[in-house]
Amino acid sequence: MFILVRSRARRAALALAAVAALAFGTTTMTSATAAAAPAKQGPTSVAYVEVNNNSMLNVGKYTLANGGGNVFDVAVIFAANINYDTDTKAAYLSFNENVQRVLDNAATQIRPLQQKGIKVVLSVLGNHQGAGFANFPSQQAASAFAKQLSDTVTKYGLDGIDFDDEYAEYGNNGTGQPNDSSFVHLVTALRANMPDKIISLYNIGPAATRLSYGGVDVSSTFDYAWNPYYGSWQVPGIALPKSKLSPAAVEIGGTSQSTAADLARRTVSEGYGVYLTYNLDGADRTADVSAFTRELYGSDAVYTP
Repeated sequence: MFILVRSRARRAALALAAVAALAFGTTTMTSATAAAAPAKQGPTSVAYVEVNNNSMLNVGKYTLANGGGNVFDVAVIFAANINYDTDTKAAYLSFNENVQRVLDNAATQIRPLQQKGIKVVLSVLGNHQGAGFANFPSQQAASAFAKQLSDTVTKYGLDGIDFDDEYAEYGNNGTGQPNDSSFVHLVTALRANMPDKIISLYNIGPAATRLSYGGVDVSSTFDYAWNPYYGSWQVPGIALPKSKLSPAAVEIGGTSQSTAADLARRTVSEGYGVYLTYNLDGADRTADVSAFTRELYGSDAVYTP
């Protein structure tokens, strides 16, 4: 099978990487009460959206012709960053102007999805500065970053956090190399801060291979884990039930419809519970989306602008 290695190569994200540390206000937003979406049976469908180029609202424009249920169950804002402050020698959560715009306009960019029953999760990604999920030097440092994440979820009324351990460039700015305790401390603290929210793992990078330390294994802490290589089938190497794993990964418009259908068919036949898609844009992608919804849900997709 042709493996389309992930193309979320930051494109405009790097050019727009003028970012600032998050200043947490005292006013918090709460997640909108979700309307009861029409029931659908089948795997959980996930859509990553490159918000430098596309609107989160695109995720809510697809429903199933049979029954009217949402095609997508989880929408991922791609992506916030973990940055490094060379003065304080600490990692901090950062947003480029496009991610910040989505968060600041949660009422119009996030709530409409949640009101349809779609969960909205924030992905966090390295930013070439040496800070990453796998090199916190202490439990205290990991817990401090976990608090920034959970505070963000609370402030903007999000449904969770997605970890994507790429582009950290461990060692830059005098930072440490990956260690065995860092990610375990981070995930443990984050779950304690937000016991009822989604924590997902993009199964790549040093953090993804460091899930156990000191007798603590955080594998079962994750709600989902998925394959990071678009156009391919790869079962994430994490101790989660099939219902929480996506071995299939497709780039909408970048993975052929036949491959997307084959991966969806295999997802169902082998009993996996998640199907990952990336780069949903503003075009009418009915044909691309229907290629996998027919296999996952027995229905074509309907696009409503």
